[in-house]
Amino acid sequence: MDKEHWTHIIKARSGWFDMQLSRLWDFRDLIFIFVKRDFSAIYKQTILGPTWHLVQPLMSSFIFSFTFAYIAKISTGGIPPILFYMSGIVPWSYFSDCTNRTAGTFISNAGMFGKVYFPRLIAPISVVISNLIKFCIQFVLFLVILIFYLFNDNEGVHPNLCVLFTPVLLSVMAILGMGIGLIVTSMTIRYRDLMNLVGFGVQLLMYLSPVIFPISMWPEKIRWIIYANPMTAIIETFRFGFLGTGTFDGFQLLYSVCVSFLIFFIGILVFNRVEKNFIDTI
Repeated sequence: MDKEHWTHIIKARSGWFDMQLSRLWDFRDLIFIFVKRDFSAIYKQTILGPTWHLVQPLMSSFIFSFTFAYIAKISTGGIPPILFYMSGIVPWSYFSDCTNRTAGTFISNAGMFGKVYFPRLIAPISVVISNLIKFCIQFVLFLVILIFYLFNDNEGVHPNLCVLFTPVLLSVMAILGMGIGLIVTSMTIRYRDLMNLVGFGVQLLMYLSPVIFPISMWPEKIRWIIYANPMTAIIETFRFGFLGTGTFDGFQLLYSVCVSFLIFFIGILVFNRVEKNFIDTI
């Protein structure tokens, strides 16, 4: 009797490095379905739908401009406040969304994970991709406002070739956000309190980055805290490329890339280790 030939063999993983990442490509259609589900489910039965993607950065930028630029008189280096704050809010929103939503992977998908098999890593990957759609919408809004100021002869805005780093910055943000989210979601299996803390932690981290306050505002003695944040170099490079303000430091950007990949690698390892037994624990 001939042996049966199987197209897929599902077996338990034993080692830390037994990730089977190559199998993700076999489930690429499922990733597309998850992305479509994530994007449509958020705005189902809403009036404005995806328009909320435009409202959020605009409202935040106006509030920051009024509070910090006009009331607190914080200098934006000759850049229109709306542009300065939006150049920080748009990339930060992508990072925070990737982190917060990836952090809830196991809890939000527990029912589905317990019924059907597929590589669990597909869920956080689909979150990162669906958030990319939101980033693109907000990025277009940012470009429209930037072009408006450029055509109105605003001398403080000077885009340069550093804008070519945008795909790299976007990739690093996705890797960093997903890495942190994977670590958190792996820990929420036993400690669900972390879901209540991750949002607060990301919000606190925003104030330790140059989203609102320029690096020049911070005293020299504690400025290292800001530079230790891997998002600092990403936001500074993004702002420097499109607005010509801030700084571009190749060493700091390399530091951000290295730290992001390290966190992502640790996140993959931890996620891979706990995902095979999480149904028995959650």
